[in-house]
Amino acid sequence: MKDRSAIRERYPRDEVRIRIGGLAANLARVNSFSNHLGHRNVVENPVEESKFVIELAAPDAGLELQLRLIELQLQLARWQLAWSSIWADAVQRDRVADEAQAWSTDLPRLAGLLR
Repeated sequence: MKDRSAIRERYPRDEVRIRIGGLAANLARVNSFSNHLGHRNVVENPVEESKFVIELAAPDAGLELQLRLIELQLQLARWQLAWSSIWADAVQRDRVADEAQAWSTDLPRLAGLLR
């Protein structure tokens, strides 16, 4: 993962909607790069970074969004615990990619970026 101190310094300056937009972009990257077995490390980084971004964004979010971020945080942790088996199995990898895309699509709406 990138240097956490840079993220910790930058993210609080942005409003919650922008932070959630960055989180959605991370999840879109998970979807985009999950199609190739050799991209394991490329996908692991935005998963880990997304967990950290949630920690920074959730306290400033509304209740509904906080609940969804907790749900996402748990999903990301489950993925990480099973990462070796997920990555070795194309069906599981595709499922993670689809779920990441669904989150990426839903989060901007929840954060008020889309109407």
